[in-house]
Amino acid sequence: MSDQGSSAENPYPVRAVAIRVAGWIDKLGTVWVEGQLTQINVRSSTAYMVLRDPAANMSLDISCPRDVLASAPVKLTEGTQVVVCGKPTFYTVRGSFSLRVSAIRAVGVGELLARIERLRRLLEAEGLFDPRLKRPLPFLPSTVGLITGRASAAEHDVTTVAAARWPAVRFAIRNTAVQGVNAVAQIVEALAALDADPEVDVIVIARGGGSVEDLLPFSDETLCRAIAACTTPVVSAVGHEPDNPLCDLVADLRAATPTDAAKKVVPDTAAELSLVRELRHRSAQALRNWVGREQRTLTHLRSRPVLADPLRALHQRSEEVDRARAAVRRDINRMVAVESDRIGHLAARLATLGPAATLARGYAVVQVFGEDEGAADILRSTADAPAGTRLRIRVADGAVGATSTGPTDGAA
Repeated sequence: MSDQGSSAENPYPVRAVAIRVAGWIDKLGTVWVEGQLTQINVRSSTAYMVLRDPAANMSLDISCPRDVLASAPVKLTEGTQVVVCGKPTFYTVRGSFSLRVSAIRAVGVGELLARIERLRRLLEAEGLFDPRLKRPLPFLPSTVGLITGRASAAEHDVTTVAAARWPAVRFAIRNTAVQGVNAVAQIVEALAALDADPEVDVIVIARGGGSVEDLLPFSDETLCRAIAACTTPVVSAVGHEPDNPLCDLVADLRAATPTDAAKKVVPDTAAELSLVRELRHRSAQALRNWVGREQRTLTHLRSRPVLADPLRALHQRSEEVDRARAAVRRDINRMVAVESDRIGHLAARLATLGPAATLARGYAVVQVFGEDEGAADILRSTADAPAGTRLRIRVADGAVGATSTGPTDGAA
């Protein structure tokens, strides 16, 4: 009997396996479990529900007496976060597992806020809130992806305000649950679809205000990580100004309200046209000012003497050259005259001191011919002219020949 179930020849019957499994599960005792309630179904004296883990695609079937459901501290509806105390049970007849609940406690707002704060610190430590990771929004998106509730006021606000600001704007709208147990899964699915669409340039997640419990899906870790993983810029427009779910910190841009998101996603046509007109006016005025400055500069340059009369300097220099030439000519003439006078004086002195002037006063120059008929020397002594010496006597108007008779007595 101990080998039963170890081979195909000696299998367990179904009842034996079911009983064994029920015995093992019965040994677990009671446990406290936290999750979100879904599919609440009350039948006569028993209530059947599903307890879902909001951070994972897992759930447990639970059941409890009707009075336990009625005595809960808050009204239990789908999406309510609760902590239940129950005993795991395996029903051998159907082969199903469930949790038989004996107590239900609602998770208080303080506890929810504390859990959100712990998750915030975790995501911040991982760098999901780093401003350097924020992607800039396109100036004019061709298509805006919008995730919001069906026929919600948030959808109306975003589409109406955006169309009024930029009539040509187009939307790719994905209607999902924005609260409750299915909200996170549907929003993540819509986010992935819009992020994969190449025509979508920016994604807006919009929802109106609400309580902490209503906005709990937008602080879900799965949704926050999905937003951080998007390649398309994401704008979070969840709640009103005081509301601050974690998706606001992960998104590339936080909008206070859905209306504010529409204003930040698309530009205002009137404002842009006004800006274009202002820029055109400013550029035209700047161009006119520049042309005016250049004209004044040219006028100032043209008013300068060198440009007003370019040849004036040449004329002035030409006059200076003429005056210099006249002065040089005058100085040369004066110098020539002075030198001419000096030469005249020197010539007169030379003529006065020369032999011609002496001869003109009655003096004569006597020359003696030597043996060489062609040479004659000045007679300087009577001894040089003995008798018979041929002489040449030069006077003022010419010369005559003579013969010496010898020296004579000077007294005679």
